[in-house]
Amino acid sequence: MARTPSRFVAPLTAEEEEMLRCLRDHGETARIRKRAHAILLSAAGQSINEVAKTFEVTRDTVRNWLARWERDSVCGLPDEERSGRPPILTEEEQTLAVDLLTKEPRSTKTVLHDICATTGKTISAITLRRIARRNRFRWKRMRRSAKDRRDPAKFELAKEELADFQAEHRAGEIDLQYFDEAGFTLQPSVPCAWQPEGETIEIPSRLSRQLNVLGFLSLAGLLTSFTVEGTVDAEVVVTCFEAFSKQIRRLTVVVIDNASAHTSKRFKECQARWEERGLFLYNLPPHSPELNLIEILWRMIKYRWLPLSAYQDYQSLVASVEEVLVQVGSRYRIDFSAAKV
Repeated sequence: MARTPSRFVAPLTAEEEEMLRCLRDHGETARIRKRAHAILLSAAGQSINEVAKTFEVTRDTVRNWLARWERDSVCGLPDEERSGRPPILTEEEQTLAVDLLTKEPRSTKTVLHDICATTGKTISAITLRRIARRNRFRWKRMRRSAKDRRDPAKFELAKEELADFQAEHRAGEIDLQYFDEAGFTLQPSVPCAWQPEGETIEIPSRLSRQLNVLGFLSLAGLLTSFTVEGTVDAEVVVTCFEAFSKQIRRLTVVVIDNASAHTSKRFKECQARWEERGLFLYNLPPHSPELNLIEILWRMIKYRWLPLSAYQDYQSLVASVEEVLVQVGSRYRIDFSAAKV
């Protein structure tokens, strides 16, 4: 039995292709972005089966996307209007709800109360969540920041200089490394996790000694680490840099922040010797932790890679941290190939 050839959309004009790429990347909803992407894939020669597999939908769904595009062009990408109860809040009131969420992002109850007090209408938390998601809001962890204390001009200059270093690294002219220290104790960084309804995963937490890790992370995602129990002072940092400087094989730039141990007299006294070996330091401007890519590594270890069993006791913590450290670059990977500062 002859196989029916797959169906494709008609060739796209340059204007249609540009418009679809814009909708794929910046469309108002996830469904619009997905359908625009599917049209582009079909125009590029992907079969209905291939498109269906990419988006994990049925062949009939893909056929419907293609048919609506051919019939209605861009107007066929959004969901069709459905019958049902009209929304409780008008468009103006939904805009008000988004404004209230912006002013009080931590408390759904407060926002629901303010909506009721302002509009006289009561909506559920689920309805508020739908309004938020339609307006590109996502419930996620907030982040501490020191942006208000840094010099914007120095920060932008550092971004440009680091971009140049990254380009030189990818061209094979230098090795680019990011250095920093992190501490691990039995007081865990508590991540988000899926949990059965009505149940809560509990992680043991107690005071303990601190295991300090000093690391050099390359732009290729490879880690050279040192572990220390106790205070990390200038002498400890110098010892690590001394050992690292003896194992480099080409000109190396190490990105480093302005911690007191990194600006001490003892540390500066050694810089000339390290430069003779080909190791040069690049000091970040104050309050710019996001420019030091090794910060990403510390977050991944603390929030994702350390098993919950690590917090049973201090010996388990040390063993778990060291097990993760030796597998960074193999089992545990961070892809900095497209890193942008």
